[in-house]
Amino acid sequence: MRFDQYNIASAIKNNLAGLGFKRPTDIQYKAISSILQGEDVLAIAQTGTGKTAAFAIPIIDKIHHQKSSKRSVGIKCIVMAPTRELAQQIGDVFDSIAKHTRVKAFALYGGVEQDPQILKLQKGIDVLVATPGRLFDLISQGYIDLKNVNTLVLDEADRMLDLGFIDDIKYVKRMLKQRHQTLFFSATINKEIKKLAFSQVKSTAIRIQISPDDPVSKNVSHYVLSVKADDKRYFLEQFIRDHPAKILVFVRTRVRAERVAKAMARVNIETVTIHGEKDQHERSAVMNEFKRGDAGILIATDVSARGIDIPNVEYVINYDLPDVAENYVHRVGRTGRGVNKGIAISFCADEEKGLLSEIQTLLKKPIEQIKMSKGEYKATLVGASAPLGSVEALLEEQRFWEEKKKRRKAQKTRKSDRKK
Repeated sequence: MRFDQYNIASAIKNNLAGLGFKRPTDIQYKAISSILQGEDVLAIAQTGTGKTAAFAIPIIDKIHHQKSSKRSVGIKCIVMAPTRELAQQIGDVFDSIAKHTRVKAFALYGGVEQDPQILKLQKGIDVLVATPGRLFDLISQGYIDLKNVNTLVLDEADRMLDLGFIDDIKYVKRMLKQRHQTLFFSATINKEIKKLAFSQVKSTAIRIQISPDDPVSKNVSHYVLSVKADDKRYFLEQFIRDHPAKILVFVRTRVRAERVAKAMARVNIETVTIHGEKDQHERSAVMNEFKRGDAGILIATDVSARGIDIPNVEYVINYDLPDVAENYVHRVGRTGRGVNKGIAISFCADEEKGLLSEIQTLLKKPIEQIKMSKGEYKATLVGASAPLGSVEALLEEQRFWEEKKKRRKAQKTRKSDRKK
């Protein structure tokens, strides 16, 4: 089924066509019709599969038709997101799909002056995308009225619930005067969080899981390379020099982000950083610079891992493995989005092997190891250009020797069988 065959407003169809949307992804196909019918939905799908559009399209269509048939004022839908960057991105998606419709969306988040935001709210909006802190702040000040809200969406629901926002979510639901629809969307969810999520939706809620056995998209090839902690900067330098591309590097802390950036600067590699220590204007400027391609290397903490859609990221490097296994899925999901292919490589030090084990338990399978000889490892440390070459070449050579080893083993088995 194509989007132009859906029973949605023609303006939305035109916008989707202009954005290059032709056919719905699995999550969009399964979610859109249920949302249009007013069902509660709890959806789990891999990163990069179009979850935001899966709820934005039907919500915009419903509000557009409501405003066509009668005068309708006030906020109709609240979308709650765990980070400012994700709130901004969701707002952008709503804006692009809602062009030339009667629907107005606005992204609300902290870290910036509230007066311009209040002015925007007073002009009238239909969809409010918000982080919890600023949302509750403006509700308490009387600037946000929820009496007309009939849809509540939690994006990255597992993160929202895991951060302890369940009481805030219950508070918002108690304030909704109308019967409302609740939509939970996430890429990962564990049993405890799932119970919390189920407690906030109707018993008849539609439960959708796309590829639950493999939370990492098939478009992402992901590998792990054993590297001593003190040597990681040399391997990152070599990788960047060998792969002139858009690269997103994840580290564990803000201090690490700045240290790695300084280490790269010392070898004349320009990078930009994003983390919670920067104010919102700095974070937005850095993200826009990376999205436009003005900066080729972004070093980030997990503030940028959740749901952010950055075009054409070819490689993700886990300079540090994440402390929380689920964050691995969100990190590597920054590449290989939509129909694009991507590669993710994790540098694993000896002290991180426990974290690697947790990640592989979550994935229910081992991550393919990139093997490197002692000579190749040493050559990287002294700055030779040959050792890492390209990931593809290394893996091709690795598979060649593995196949050769298998053939030799098979030949020995056949000889042994003939002797018998």
